[in-house]
Amino acid sequence: MSENPGIPRRRLLGIGGALGLTAATGLSTAAALSRRPAVTGAELRSALPLPPAYRAPLPLPSVLKPVSTAGGVNRYQVTQSETKVEILPGVRTPMWTYGGTFPGPTIEARRGRPITITHRNELPVPTVVHLHGGRNTPNSDGYPTDLVLPDGWPDPTGGTSATHRMPGMPGMNGMDSMADPSMTGMAGMRDPRAVVTRLTRDYTFPTEQRPTMLWYHDHRMDFTAPAIWRGLAGLHFVRDHAEETLGLPAGPRELPLMIADRAFDGSGNLQYPARDPTLRDRPGVRESFLAGVLGDVILVNGAPWPLHEVDAARYRLRILNASNARHYELEAVTDDGRRLDLVQIGADQGLLAAPVTHRTLPIAPAERYDLIVDFAQVPVGGLVRLRNRLGSGRTRDVMAFRVVRKAADGSHIPPVLARDLPSLRRSDAVRVREFAFRAGHMHGRHGWLVGGRPFDPARTDVTVRLGDIEVWRLIADVHHPVHLHLVGFQVLSRGGRQPLAHDAGLKDTISLRPGESAEIITRFDGYRGRYLFHCHNAEHEDMGMMANLEIS
Repeated sequence: MSENPGIPRRRLLGIGGALGLTAATGLSTAAALSRRPAVTGAELRSALPLPPAYRAPLPLPSVLKPVSTAGGVNRYQVTQSETKVEILPGVRTPMWTYGGTFPGPTIEARRGRPITITHRNELPVPTVVHLHGGRNTPNSDGYPTDLVLPDGWPDPTGGTSATHRMPGMPGMNGMDSMADPSMTGMAGMRDPRAVVTRLTRDYTFPTEQRPTMLWYHDHRMDFTAPAIWRGLAGLHFVRDHAEETLGLPAGPRELPLMIADRAFDGSGNLQYPARDPTLRDRPGVRESFLAGVLGDVILVNGAPWPLHEVDAARYRLRILNASNARHYELEAVTDDGRRLDLVQIGADQGLLAAPVTHRTLPIAPAERYDLIVDFAQVPVGGLVRLRNRLGSGRTRDVMAFRVVRKAADGSHIPPVLARDLPSLRRSDAVRVREFAFRAGHMHGRHGWLVGGRPFDPARTDVTVRLGDIEVWRLIADVHHPVHLHLVGFQVLSRGGRQPLAHDAGLKDTISLRPGESAEIITRFDGYRGRYLFHCHNAEHEDMGMMANLEIS
């Protein structure tokens, strides 16, 4: 894919001023961002008093029970609906939810046992469900135009074909005047391969993949960011016997932690700078938020700055950054200022070959890390704060753990964690490709491009052969967490140097830092069909930073 030849030297995108470039500065985007490497986005400020940190108990998402296990398939049902959820103490916030909760209910799947989830859409707009990190057939991958329509929503196909017309196209529900194709370059496009259903859709997942923590979220074209912000996200685990015999912390000492930021108006409603608050027709956000939307309240499992009581023992923390655009650099700090080790045992796509110990750990939107933290040397009554070194003010705090008792601990961290990691060598690659993720122009407005082009669902950007091994070189102007659907990959290099310590293992999302290039290697196995790769800054992907991948 061709690269974007340049970026105009006037104010490009509102990201806290970091991209406020003018002709007078003479600075490139990368040089400007290197001075503020933690900032890609603009922060909303909540309009009501916020609660003190470490008061709310940490919620643990409920585990969804199957409605049937017949025929060797676990079947689930999830209703997508709007409900009011208590996030801030004493305040009921309207949210879009899976199953009436935020986060949505957790799915527990067993490796090798397929599952089917029937999603019913009772929201006011179409939805799409993507199982992020799943090795899924294309018809259940959650392609952005494979919509589930709510009752009463006009059929975009006219009832005659699978052609998808985005809301706001001429003839769509009488709202032509609201359409603004110049915003993203996507409105008005047709997708002859889209499969649209009404009210319900069955998503079937074969679960033929390494045990790991995945997550599911809305992936509707043009409106992924506000849908996730409103609550459409949940966790999905894949388990197997081999991992369960390793002796890692388990049961109540395994904690799923979905970290996300939000902001609230004076009534306790979620703030979000959508151009169309109904999320029906005009995609995108107000100009000053084009680089990403940040909130000033840090939530873990839907609670603001929560506290969790723990034993003086090892805990397994399954961490997801479910923020739209916010990056974190995590550290666990005791009352006396001592940092506890963050022992990484897994990445996006499962266990590492061997543990890697960190003192701090960066995590970008959509990345997951599997960590062990040992509270054994913290005195009873002691507080361990999980902090964000990239935050300021209240966003420096994430959550805390209070050690409340001494307890026996039979867990351990084996020196060898996994022996099934793929062995991919650069010499095995059949080709090398290069993709630039950069700001650019679309129809006279600003957007985000892959290889100089905005997303078009009707265009095939890359075609690979099933089973081929390829090296991809990825180039960024600002922060871009790049996600590949279907496949996991290994990081070969960053900026021509060795990968960083947290790049270990098999990943599906890599955090590119401002001005950085990185090389990844993957085997395109699994299934034939149409998939995606894109930036997982959700505002960026809504404004064009996606591309089609065809596996033939």
